[in-house]
Amino acid sequence: MHAVGKAGRKAGMASSVRSTFLKLLAPALIAGMVLTGAAAPAQAADFPGDKPISLVVPFPAGGGTDFIGRLLASEMGKALKTTIVVENKGGANSNIGTAYVTQARPDGHTLLVSGVGIATNQGLYSKLPYKLDQLDQIAILAFGADVLVTAPGFPAKTLAEFVTHVRANPGKDGYANAGAGGVNDLGMIWFLQIIGGKMNSISYRGSAPALTDTVGGVVPVIFDNFPSSLPYVKSNHLKPLAITGTARNPRLPDVPTFAEQGYKDYDVTAWYGVVGPANMPADVRDKLADAFARAVRDPATAAKMEETGAFPLGNTPAQFGEQISTERDRWKTVIERAQIKLQ
Repeated sequence: MHAVGKAGRKAGMASSVRSTFLKLLAPALIAGMVLTGAAAPAQAADFPGDKPISLVVPFPAGGGTDFIGRLLASEMGKALKTTIVVENKGGANSNIGTAYVTQARPDGHTLLVSGVGIATNQGLYSKLPYKLDQLDQIAILAFGADVLVTAPGFPAKTLAEFVTHVRANPGKDGYANAGAGGVNDLGMIWFLQIIGGKMNSISYRGSAPALTDTVGGVVPVIFDNFPSSLPYVKSNHLKPLAITGTARNPRLPDVPTFAEQGYKDYDVTAWYGVVGPANMPADVRDKLADAFARAVRDPATAAKMEETGAFPLGNTPAQFGEQISTERDRWKTVIERAQIKLQ
C-alpha cells in the first residue's frame, strides 16, 4: 500500500540533517553549480555556437541524479567550451522532465540526466507522455549502489534481524521512497517479494524529504541511492543494513552486501546517463558523448563522485541502449508480480 509522506519532524533535527548533507556535498556542488538553474562559467563559443545547453534533471534537487548532473555539468562545459544550465523538472517519477526533453529541438542543446526509471517506467505506466524511440542515448555517466538504511530507533540492527522483524510484523512498518514506482520503491518491493514480507510504501516528492523523514523517525526505513544516503550514514543519523553490488563499497567497507548475506540474485544498480531528443545529428551526438566521457575521466571529478559512492563509467550510445533494454526486462517481472500500474 502506498501513502503520501507528511512532515512532522522537529525543526532542530531537520536543520542538523540539512547541515550534515550540505557539508559533505559542498565542494562538489560548488564545482557543479550550487543553485538550480545556475550555469557553469562562460566559455569561448565552441559547441555548435554560443547557445547554452540545458541539462534537465527530472527530479527535485537533492537526490542522486541531481548530484551527478550538477557535478558533471561543470566539466562538460569545459570540454565543450560552452555554458551549461541545470534545470530541475521533477514530477511523475521523471516522466515530466523526460517528456519535456522529447519535445525539444534535436540540436544537442537540451539534454536529460536519466536513470533506471527511463526503463522501469515502460512497464509501470498504462500511458506514458513519451516513447523510448523519441530519445537518443548518449552515454551512461556513472553507476552506484543502493543501500537499505533505518532510523536509529528501528529494532533491527542487521539485515537478518530486519527480515525476521518484517516477517513477524506484516504491514506494521512503512518505508520511505522518493516517488511511487521509482527504482528505489521497486527495489524495496522486489526485496519484500523475495523475503515474503509486507511493508507500507510512503511516497515523497524526491529523495531529500524522504531521507529527512527517515532520519526524524517519521518513517523508519528507506531503500535509497547510495550518494544521497551517504552523508546521513556517515553522521550516524541512519543505520545501514546492506548495500547492493557485487563487492563492498570502499566508502562504507564495514557494510556487507545483500549477496554476502544470502541474497545473491538480488541485483539493483543505480546508474546515471544522458539522453537527448531523437534524431540528433551524428556529429553532435558524438561530440556530446566524447565530452561526457572526458568529464567522467577527469581525476578531480572522478574523485568527488567516488567520495559519494558513485563511480564513473562513460560507455557508448549502443551500450547505453542495451542497458535500458536489460533493465526494462529485469523489472517487468517485479512490476507484474506486484500488480503495479500507474496512471
